[in-house]
Amino acid sequence: MYVQDNGRHTAFGNQLIEVHQWLREELARLRDDLDAYLDGAADRPQPLQAHCLTFCQALTRHHTGEDGGPFPALAEQFPELRPTIDRLMQDHDLISGILARMETILDGPDDVGKVRRELDGLAAIMESHFAYEERTIFAALNALDLPGEGTPEFLRTD
Repeated sequence: MYVQDNGRHTAFGNQLIEVHQWLREELARLRDDLDAYLDGAADRPQPLQAHCLTFCQALTRHHTGEDGGPFPALAEQFPELRPTIDRLMQDHDLISGILARMETILDGPDDVGKVRRELDGLAAIMESHFAYEERTIFAALNALDLPGEGTPEFLRTD
């Protein structure tokens, strides 16, 4: 379990939902900035590439952290969750492909519309993935005890 600064234990499932909410909010903010630009209500977001890449890195860190820590531990402690864990890891691969396409787009000619379309696809997959993950492994994550100190990678937002 994660130990907060005040010494109180917080279950991983609860922390997972907080991280998912933060990622949802960051993606929504990014999409809103692009919408304002595409609607002509704002100038092109100057830090677009930096904001997208920062978001992509946070999402990647979250998923690689899950794949390397709690998911193998959950599959070992709760063998009935193996098919669920496999599906979630497949989603991670799918999301990783979208993030790679976005990075390629951002490195190329300025095409904010293409970035927005990729973000729309990412948002749909992320929401489906997060909802499924929260619904299927929340209780098991709350029961899980991972070794180590500090915040695990999959629960970091910085």
